[in-house]
Amino acid sequence: MFTDSVELTVSSGKGGQGCVAFRREKFVLNGGPNGGDGGKGGDIWFKCDNNTHTLSHFQKKMHIKAENGVQGEGRNMTGRSGAKEVIIVPPGTQIIDAESGEVLFDMLMDGQEVEFITGGKGGLGNTRFKSSTNQRPTYAQPGEKGKTRQIKLDLKLIADVGLVGFPNVGKSTLISTVSNARPEIANYEFTTLTPKLGQVNIGDFESFVMADIPGIIGGAHEGKGLGIQFLQHIERTEILLYMIDLASYRDLKEQIETLKSEIAAFSAKMGESRFAIALTRVDIVPPEEVPELVNGFLNLIGVSANKASEFDFDPEIPYFIQESADETLGFDKSLPYFIAAISSATSKNIEALKYSLFNLVHTNRKVY
Repeated sequence: MFTDSVELTVSSGKGGQGCVAFRREKFVLNGGPNGGDGGKGGDIWFKCDNNTHTLSHFQKKMHIKAENGVQGEGRNMTGRSGAKEVIIVPPGTQIIDAESGEVLFDMLMDGQEVEFITGGKGGLGNTRFKSSTNQRPTYAQPGEKGKTRQIKLDLKLIADVGLVGFPNVGKSTLISTVSNARPEIANYEFTTLTPKLGQVNIGDFESFVMADIPGIIGGAHEGKGLGIQFLQHIERTEILLYMIDLASYRDLKEQIETLKSEIAAFSAKMGESRFAIALTRVDIVPPEEVPELVNGFLNLIGVSANKASEFDFDPEIPYFIQESADETLGFDKSLPYFIAAISSATSKNIEALKYSLFNLVHTNRKVY
């Protein structure tokens, strides 16, 4: 089960109590105090681990507590410190204060560790209180109490490219075609119920990560359909791929305008993200109608078809791609980086799509 948000109570360990003891040996008179200190309480740590992909393992463990320190003993022996509690979370997890809503930590990198709450100090044994005026102290300190915090964990997946589209436009089919992801695919809306990540390999040494989320409909930012529940998973992506269904009963203009307005309503920053457009399911449309449909969409966006491209889009189908002489300048953010008709089922323009997206990701990394 995929879980992307949980509320937890976390507590550090209590310090062990100091010991009251006196030296008692044969032939040794008035041996004096020798009670040891209590052990320190265990700390609470967070660790980011690539092998974890969901927060579902917290569902039945709502209070996480570190181990208490052990009481001190005679002969000046300090009690054992409590073991620290390491909470494993997937990359992209935010630790948020439940009361204030403040983001305390953002766990992004595999192996990243942060200390969250320090355990209570151990109490001092009676040896610590011996003095010239008090050679037989009969008291010791109690251990310091641990601290408790109410927190919320929010998982926001980390990807280079986020897929955005209405339900059943081919997002899952595309990510399964170009990456190692294996989402459920079926001929009905809202097949995708949980976000999916896939790594798209470009040659032997280059790759980028693609994220697929459930379909968006009009009013999603207000809770319609699956609502905004999963839009947070593409909030970190710098690049969006809008997928527009050529074979849908929805008008092409309605699709792109609705999707862009829903994204902007959810996050102004996402609304200004660099983007590209894939016109999907070209294999369903009669071949003679495809050029007219695509040219009509290009005119709607305000661009003209390219004559040639280094990415080998099928020349029989109109397409558009921005070309910048100086890649350090990027390109016009108000326009899509490319618009291309594709078919995941027949692999039409899929290779060109992969390399175009990688070029966009690569340029974006260099410029920003």
